[in-house]
Amino acid sequence: MAAVKPKKKKGKRASMMSRYSVLTGLFLLVAAWIAYNTFKNAVVDAPHWNELAKKELSRSSLVIQPERGDILASDGSVLATTLQYYTLRVDFGSEAFDWKGYVLLKDTLADSLHRHFPIVGGLKAWRDSLEAPLRRNRRPRGWRLINNVSYADYQQIKNFPFFEGRRLGSHGLLPEPMKRRRNPYGSMAKLSIGVVSERPNGEIHGMSGLEYALDSLLYGRPGINKKVNFTRGIGDWAEVPAVRGWDVLSTIDVQMQDILENALLNRLQLTRAEWGTAVLMEVATGEIKGICNLEEDPKRKGEGIYIEAMNRAVRRFEPGSVVKPLSLMIAIEDGYVNDLDSVVTIGNSFSAYGQGRPITDSHFNAQLTVAGCIEQSSNIGMARILSRHYKSPQGWHDRVAATGFLERLGSGIGEEMAPWFPVVPLGSGGLVTLSRQFYGYGAEIPPLHTLSIYNAIANGGRYVRPRLVKSLHREGVDSVVPISYVRDRACSERTAKMMQQCLSLVVNGDRGTARSLKNPYVKLAGKTGTCYSVNPETRQYDTGRKRLAFCGYFPADEPKYSCVVLIFHPRENFFGAATTSGVVLRDVAIAMYARGMLGNTSDYLAEADENPSRAIRPVAFASGNDLVAQAIERAAGVAPRRMSGGEQPADGVANVRGMGLREAIARLENQGLEVTFGGSGHVHSQSPAPGTPLSGVRTVNLILKQ
Repeated sequence: MAAVKPKKKKGKRASMMSRYSVLTGLFLLVAAWIAYNTFKNAVVDAPHWNELAKKELSRSSLVIQPERGDILASDGSVLATTLQYYTLRVDFGSEAFDWKGYVLLKDTLADSLHRHFPIVGGLKAWRDSLEAPLRRNRRPRGWRLINNVSYADYQQIKNFPFFEGRRLGSHGLLPEPMKRRRNPYGSMAKLSIGVVSERPNGEIHGMSGLEYALDSLLYGRPGINKKVNFTRGIGDWAEVPAVRGWDVLSTIDVQMQDILENALLNRLQLTRAEWGTAVLMEVATGEIKGICNLEEDPKRKGEGIYIEAMNRAVRRFEPGSVVKPLSLMIAIEDGYVNDLDSVVTIGNSFSAYGQGRPITDSHFNAQLTVAGCIEQSSNIGMARILSRHYKSPQGWHDRVAATGFLERLGSGIGEEMAPWFPVVPLGSGGLVTLSRQFYGYGAEIPPLHTLSIYNAIANGGRYVRPRLVKSLHREGVDSVVPISYVRDRACSERTAKMMQQCLSLVVNGDRGTARSLKNPYVKLAGKTGTCYSVNPETRQYDTGRKRLAFCGYFPADEPKYSCVVLIFHPRENFFGAATTSGVVLRDVAIAMYARGMLGNTSDYLAEADENPSRAIRPVAFASGNDLVAQAIERAAGVAPRRMSGGEQPADGVANVRGMGLREAIARLENQGLEVTFGGSGHVHSQSPAPGTPLSGVRTVNLILKQ
């Protein structure tokens, strides 16, 4: 047995050596294969690979999208800007991903996400969402955690349970960047500012409003990426850098915009109108300080909820009587009217040119002066005055066109339309259409165009162009957009003064159609307009659905601002142009006066009405509370004016003018009303006015002043 053992050892050694030989041979073969392929790629196939590298390096990999410029308010505050947002994803397929830690902390993570980023379904929804990747057979590589978070939100989430303190591979959180256009002021003038959309190639362009009209400036200039051979491989290099778009300084005044929107919204809610639009413009410069478009929310009809909607300020509508000042202005300018006190026969009806259905007025007048035809809005009067001198549809069209009124204004609003002012052949009822164009029918005119001609009258005849853009800024370069004119003059200064007298009578005359707008604070001038809408099915006028307009300016004696308001189909409380659209203009004027925006300093003594019983007397503080009044008298040594019972309306909205804010709110809330306010100090004015019937009134807006 001792002789057998050495044989076994020798056989084992031989077996091991044969295995080593086989492995060594395999290694040598692999090494030879590697050496051969290295030589082949580096020498034999070198031209082929060099050509591919050359093509890759010479090819532009991507177009660099430029950063879109901002749209700014007149004071420099941002109305629209582009911000970086992220979609956060989790790579569960990473080899280093800590599954045990995720399972342990997912409920705690869900709690943090729920507290900071609540979603429909609450905490349970977040838990279900975080549980979903665990139920999959394959680990998802780009599982979406949350959409549209800011950089600050992203940094916050990185400190949530499970993500905090871990390396990228172990937590798998990946940010997917994207650009989003945002409006910091929400819906304020949103449609006039406009919206953008992203095209398939990644370009972002404007679709409406200023975003559309100034897209070529806001967009900037794209750059070009090239592939470059770096030490560690091929990468991107910006051969042509992208150039950021221009920042656009708009004419919008945030405070005036807010006043305009609140005034329009309050009237729409009170009257339950379907929609309304309003534009506020500076007379001397044509700068649009505020523009508002509100429409009843179709999903919440009857609830008094209004949202930003179609930009109807630049859409065409039959204007109604607000076009009468344009017609009379032309007649005065052409020398056919020289005396506003000359008498015009009115009567029950009038057949212009002896054709068509007789023209009528809403109320009877045997005769009126020329100025009275505007003051009382007489269709017959306007037709009689103009039909004597203008007898050609083409001639009238050309005369109106000569003022510049029929051209696009180029305001900067992308959807802006030019007026539709048809020339109907004589044999097809041209003279009938012509006679109706004199007083606001047979043509379609955007509210902004109507405003532009009133602004020209207020501006002494100079026809300044409405505009939304004040200047452009980029990389230290400022480009100011100068004031421009549709025509140097729409009419002479003499004609403008005569028209100013007529428009002042509408509000301040004894029989003016808007005499209810007269107030002790701001003298207004303007014109009412009522027009029936056309039923699309019958193509006939629907007398139950009216468009009610008021266009004018203020202060009447020294015009600073002009304004047009158009409200459609009021269904409650008030149904006339003055009590709907006119009140919006009046409330805007008073609110601006209360804030000192009309170049004024408030003086209660100067504001006193001639009627002592209605006077707003000088006041340090007004109160109906005996204890409050006594305390003020002790502290100041002056007896405050008391809100006596005679100064309170018998019913309706309480009179809180002069009160402190706390007492005013308590008084109005006791009537079941909500209160909004602006400014500081004591109540200077209120809207709706004291005594307004409580039915239909939900909110009272208070203007405070020191």
